[in-house]
Amino acid sequence: MKNLKVNLVSILLLTIAFTSCGDNEPIAITPPLDAVLENLNNGIMEGTLSEDYTLDPSIQYRLSGSFIIDESGTLNIPGGTTILADAGGTEVYIAVLQGGLININGNAGSPVLMSSTNGAPGDWGGLTLCGKASTTAGIGATAEVGGFVYGGSDNNDSSGIIRYLQIVGTGAQINPESQYNGISFYSVGSGTLVDNVAVINGSDDGVEFFGGTVAVSNMYLENNDDDSIDWTEGWSGSVTNAYISHTIPGFSTVFEGDKDNANPTFTNITAISSVGGTGLQFKKESGGTITGLHLVGYDVDLDLKDSGALSNVQIDGATADATLYSGETNKYKLNSGKNAAPLEISKWSWITPSF
Repeated sequence: MKNLKVNLVSILLLTIAFTSCGDNEPIAITPPLDAVLENLNNGIMEGTLSEDYTLDPSIQYRLSGSFIIDESGTLNIPGGTTILADAGGTEVYIAVLQGGLININGNAGSPVLMSSTNGAPGDWGGLTLCGKASTTAGIGATAEVGGFVYGGSDNNDSSGIIRYLQIVGTGAQINPESQYNGISFYSVGSGTLVDNVAVINGSDDGVEFFGGTVAVSNMYLENNDDDSIDWTEGWSGSVTNAYISHTIPGFSTVFEGDKDNANPTFTNITAISSVGGTGLQFKKESGGTITGLHLVGYDVDLDLKDSGALSNVQIDGATADATLYSGETNKYKLNSGKNAAPLEISKWSWITPSF
């Protein structure tokens, strides 16, 4: 008899819970909010996003760990949004996986900022995009960042939009031989729009392209410790309008091209150093086509590190006009082709150069 009473009470409670008081219609029960979305609503970025979400520019977001946008996810970032990364090294970064999208829609008056609190080199891991375009590493290659998969056969693939973005203080060290870049483009396709991007105070590369076909325009790179623009694995995209500044000694190069030569193109490149260093470096058989180069203040203009063919480097429509420095076998002085009019950085109102 006792068990029967208990069961009758249970049935009555369930009936009350699932019916309304007046019209006998079921009461809607809201499922618990996903932890990633709940964190985002509270201004915290961590975990994996598998749906569409738009950040609120009135909130200052805290990147407290890895934030990953998977193949089902889209992250929209309006102009004026600030994301501050905890100084947590390799565990703190933003990554977009194959099929995922990031839409950064800043503007000249309200750029998007991604930085550590202090903006010091090496504080955090920066932004990584993994696409489905071609790479000499093959289809389904593995990135050094997070072990993510990249590479395919869709050279028109899109990972989203990046407009008016400032990234500060990246370059966390993965191991003694590898660090995060400001932005890593892994097989990113030409359907991705990248325009008006600044990478400042990185302890590794400003940007690096691992294969892919993506084009970038209007890029500002200041005091990145390794290479300002680095590429490998047959990247065949382009850079139009880049201003590169070096005021801290000990960096690596302005350009570093490596491995296969897919002949990426560079138009209107201004690079200025007050501390010497190397301008353009090409490894293995790498090369590129450059038009409108302004190169000032570097100890070495051109370094064909592995004695590649000078003809791999085309400047203003011809093989680079260069002469070996005295006593050198692969380091050249450019006799011409490096004195184009510099970009007028004062017109880029959305950044504040340190010089």
